[in-house]
Amino acid sequence: MAAIKSAGEAVPAQAASPPATPQTTQKIWLCADDFGLSPKVNEAICDLILRGRINATSAMVVAPAFSRAETLPLSIFRSGSQRAALGLHLTLTAPFRPLSPIYAPLRAGAFPPLKTMLTAALLRRLEPERIAVEVGAQIKAFIAAFGHAPDFVDGHQHVHVFPQVRDAVIAAVKQAAPQAWLRQCSRGPWLGAAFSDPKGLLIDRLSRGLRRRAAIAGLKTNPAFAGTYSFKASADYAALFPRFLKDLPDGSVVMCHPGHVDDTLRRLDPLTDLREKEYAYFAGDNFPKVLQANGVTLA
Repeated sequence: MAAIKSAGEAVPAQAASPPATPQTTQKIWLCADDFGLSPKVNEAICDLILRGRINATSAMVVAPAFSRAETLPLSIFRSGSQRAALGLHLTLTAPFRPLSPIYAPLRAGAFPPLKTMLTAALLRRLEPERIAVEVGAQIKAFIAAFGHAPDFVDGHQHVHVFPQVRDAVIAAVKQAAPQAWLRQCSRGPWLGAAFSDPKGLLIDRLSRGLRRRAAIAGLKTNPAFAGTYSFKASADYAALFPRFLKDLPDGSVVMCHPGHVDDTLRRLDPLTDLREKEYAYFAGDNFPKVLQANGVTLA
């Protein structure tokens, strides 16, 4: 990407032209994960789409706040002037429950915790055929709610890039939603501050297998991905976000988790107050300036 001038850079007194802007603009998908998790998360996501501050969201069809009534605003956004891409946020971890009766593994009738699921995947102890049935059931629930297949498929807690799971996802998507693209979570050749983000490095590595397999199956993937961070309460999201945009190629995905906190969210997910921080950042006046300064626009 060409170097750009800061919006506040001084210019000679005789120069009457405005500050320089980037010569090229990269279009990205700014995707809010977890639609359906709680009513207040849904409300925040819809508000940001309406404002034109994000342009994609992925829905958890097994979550308590996913229903046809809750999805109605998103259906309107998809066809209106504030068009947003709508994806399936495949969910295979606790505390949620599967849609298919044959799914395994289970713990007390629900999906297992993240660490248990990841360990089983790395040790190749999962049954991809059962997982593929569950992926198909979640795609079917998405279609029933929205009236169309998902534009893309990703995973809650990045479960879709796990070994064995990714094979099941590819098989199910190719059958039920072949036009959908898969969110791969590799940063590409640019690593930036990746070595200070162990979680980012792990999903980067696991995503390479998804990307290769998807290409063989004839499914599309995004060229690059950003948005992971520690999720510590002290995180300064306003300082972090510009780093996510560094050297992103056109068509990349930046993940985010904006939301408002309610009792449902507190009961189901540890990521609470940081969602308020992310929402406030995207709704604020500085966010569009950051996009412009980095030569980025929403796709």
